[in-house]
Amino acid sequence: MIQIENLTKVYQMGESEVRALDGASFDIDKGEMVAIMGPSGSGKSTLMSIIGCLDVPTSGKYILDGVAVENLDEAKLAEVRGRKIGFVFQQFNLLARTSALENVMLPLTYAGVSGKERQDRAMKALGRVGLAERMYHAPNELSGGQQQRVAIARALVNEPAILLADEPTGALDSKTGVEIMELFQSLYKDHGQTVILVTHDSYVARHTNRIIKLSDGQIVSDEVNANPIKAGMPRTEV
Repeated sequence: MIQIENLTKVYQMGESEVRALDGASFDIDKGEMVAIMGPSGSGKSTLMSIIGCLDVPTSGKYILDGVAVENLDEAKLAEVRGRKIGFVFQQFNLLARTSALENVMLPLTYAGVSGKERQDRAMKALGRVGLAERMYHAPNELSGGQQQRVAIARALVNEPAILLADEPTGALDSKTGVEIMELFQSLYKDHGQTVILVTHDSYVARHTNRIIKLSDGQIVSDEVNANPIKAGMPRTEV
C-alpha cells in the first residue's frame, strides 16, 4: 500500500537548512493499523504531510497504492488526495449549519457524484461509524465524540486506500477518546481499512498493531505491537 524509501525533506531557513526528514524508509501493507509517533520537532508532521500528499519530499521515493508520488505537481497531488486518502484531524472541521449527512456528502459533491448516489454513500458511511440515527442533526446538536465520528465518516465516504488521522483524540475527553479508538479498531478489524495514526500519545499508539517512532527526522524504531490495547478498555498510564 505504501512504500517509502530514503525520504528526505529539507527546508531553507534563511541561510540555514533544516532536515525535517532525514532518510526515512518503511513499508505499510494494505489492511495494517499503524501509529507514527514522535515528540514535537521529530518530523512526524512533515511525514504526515507527505504521506497525505499535501507536500512532496526533497528526495527519496514514495509510492502510494501503486502511484509514484514524489514528483507529482499540485494538481496531480490533489487528485491522489481525493481518491486515495481520508483525513481525520484533531479539530473536527465540520460546517456548523449543515447536517451530519450534508457534511459527509461534501467530498462527493466536490467529486461530482450524483445526488442519489451521494446521499446513499454518505448514509452508508454514517452507518459504519454508528451515527445512522443522528444523520440529520447539526454539529451543535452532537457531542464531541459524535462530531469526530461524522468527521471519520466524511473521511471514509470516498472509500480511500488509507485513513490518515492526526491526533484524532486530542480534542476529546479520555472516555470519548477510548470510544473513538474503538471505532478505528473496528474499521481496521471488521472492514479491512488501512489506518495510520500520527500521534505523540503513547496510549493512542498502543491501540495499533505496529508503532513507528521518529526522532530528528529519522526512524529510530519500527516494532510490531504484539499486545495492542483492546477496544473499550479504560485509559491507564504507563
